Amino acid sequence: MIWKSENRKWKFGKKAWKSLFAKKLGLGMSDEDKIALVREPIANAALAECVRAGKDGATVTFDGHVRNESHGRATSYLEYEAYEAMAIAKMKEIAAQIHEKFAIDRVAMVHRLGRLDIGETSVFIAVSAPHRGAAFDACRYAIDTLKKTVPIWKKEFFADGAVWAEGELPPTPPSAKSAS
Repeated sequence: MIWKSENRKWKFGKKAWKSLFAKKLGLGMSDEDKIALVREPIANAALAECVRAGKDGATVTFDGHVRNESHGRATSYLEYEAYEAMAIAKMKEIAAQIHEKFAIDRVAMVHRLGRLDIGETSVFIAVSAPHRGAAFDACRYAIDTLKKTVPIWKKEFFADGAVWAEGELPPTPPSAKSAS
């Protein structure tokens, strides 16, 4: 695998990659869940690999990424902000809840903050379990609960302005008004 940082590329084997990823996020490489807020691109494949164990028969992932439109308007980019201490605490609560509710092994939940361009991953969740049903259900529960309870806010930027996504709908563009 290749890690890119500040115009440099390094090639790593699987063990070195997992160790580097854990150090980058400040996580120990134990069998515990991986919960983080980051400001650099999320390493999806490394996260999915971190939750896998020999006893697991399934790993389900959710990759939420920036789309190029919102409410009929072309999106330029997004910015995410968070109440970081509370966001991490809430994400850990979600992980504990899915361990209680579903027969899973491990969970990784990472949300990116700062500016994100079209196509970049904003949130990534990976859940491993002995059986796929529990992994699917737990992953769905994790993203749905994260969106409802974790203090992370999204600002959408368009050619003609910007709006906060939750609680405020973007105004209808003039071209869409005339079409109705």
